[in-house]
Amino acid sequence: MKVQAYLAFDGNCQEALNFYGELFNADVENRVTYEDKKIDVPSSYRKKLQHAELKGKGIAFMAYDAAPDTPINSGNQIHLSADFNDKEEAEDVFNNLSGSGIVHHEFREREWGFFGRCTDKYGINWMVNARN
Repeated sequence: MKVQAYLAFDGNCQEALNFYGELFNADVENRVTYEDKKIDVPSSYRKKLQHAELKGKGIAFMAYDAAPDTPINSGNQIHLSADFNDKEEAEDVFNNLSGSGIVHHEFREREWGFFGRCTDKYGINWMVNARN
């Protein structure tokens, strides 16, 4: 069995996937826009992503730009957890994710290792861990 996150964005999915792809050395795959779909979306939205996947070593999730008639509500129901073996790498990723976002828990040593929690500039919640 495999469980995979599917993230919804408000028109900036491609930008977010480019950011995450560069940060995690992953590729955007299976990119599909609203362009040729028989879906009632404004013409300005046709080049937005109806579906895409980010895949790399140790990372895989799906994402899309929700249609304008599907409002995106920010919430804390979902977090993506990124686990690392290297503390410096984890801290660097945390700093990049939280750089233009919100830090909820500073990246610091905890009972099990190093941990930080943040919301990035796209409204996605992250937990970054590094084992001792």
